[in-house]
Amino acid sequence: MSAPYVPFLDLQAINARFAEGFAQALTRVQARGLWVLGPETQSFEDEFAQYCGCAKAVSVANGLDALELVLRAWGIGPGDEVIVPRHTFIATWLAVSLVGATVVPVRCDDRTHTIDVEAIEAAITRRTRAVVPVHLYGRPAPMHRILGLGRRYGLKVLEDAAQAHGARLNGVRVGSLGDAAAFSFYPAKNLGALGDGGAVTTNDDALAAELRLLRNYGSSQRYVHERVGRNSRLDELQAAFLSVKLPQLDADNERRARIAACYSRQLSDLPALQLPADVPAGMEAVWHLYVVRHPQRDRLADQLRAVGIDTHVHYPRPPDLQAAYAGQSWPSKGSDQKTDTHNEVLSLPIGPTLTDATVSRVINEVRAAVLALA
Repeated sequence: MSAPYVPFLDLQAINARFAEGFAQALTRVQARGLWVLGPETQSFEDEFAQYCGCAKAVSVANGLDALELVLRAWGIGPGDEVIVPRHTFIATWLAVSLVGATVVPVRCDDRTHTIDVEAIEAAITRRTRAVVPVHLYGRPAPMHRILGLGRRYGLKVLEDAAQAHGARLNGVRVGSLGDAAAFSFYPAKNLGALGDGGAVTTNDDALAAELRLLRNYGSSQRYVHERVGRNSRLDELQAAFLSVKLPQLDADNERRARIAACYSRQLSDLPALQLPADVPAGMEAVWHLYVVRHPQRDRLADQLRAVGIDTHVHYPRPPDLQAAYAGQSWPSKGSDQKTDTHNEVLSLPIGPTLTDATVSRVINEVRAAVLALA
């Protein structure tokens, strides 16, 4: 009898824990009959702002809209440059392109996979308006140094916190570190909806007010349109579901951290397998992903798949090698990546509902597969 299959992320098991709360939320929203921009949305925005330690949270339809609408609200557009990490999900880049600004990619640290601060400074020109550090895999970027550059050069700092709900630097949660932060509530996130969703957090009241206009057809009053806006609204039902899940977020993040620590302890002696960099004092990562690196990544993934362990690759091709950006040239300063990260990274299962027994099985199968490749 073969061992049971281990999915990369078991969303059914994760969400089954909230079935009663979801049912109550559905009943409440259905009885009220308000489906867009109602009290559930306002309540979740208040709760999420308080959770992040911010004055305001403005919910939107998805994480990409959260990034793009902030850039639009800041007046960033054609002729402006925005610095982004080379290794990230393409949404970080798309937001810049969608407002008509120029993407300026820079390298990431080969150990932490977050943006290289020295590369940011090397890439700054007179046209640079903003930098978008990504808290990749749930590990905060070096925000204090990045914010220092922002102040020195007069740049806006927009946190891409789509993978880092609840992470902290020196006790302060991401989402409250930069001038604004963009979150995604895609179902697979640490705080995931049962559909799509996103939010912006900020301490800037004027920015929050502008975002509320832009997400709602540029309107604060029905049939009165002050901006060229769009329809980017988190619906009442998703807001209610997220309010059900938010109180569990810290416990789930703690479970992820325990699994990550177990992986790191028991896989550290394997040849050619590079584990995530140690998390320094003062930083709390939330382990949205546990990403290892191996020079034979594809063979390692195949061997794990053959024994029922599902893995993913985040991300197999960087944005600059995608057809969407074909033919574009990039500035040399800060854009050089020392290693082909995208050819080596492999994400192991790390969902909060994984049992200790399943974690042990993943460890044993990874050990066997890596040793077989040695």
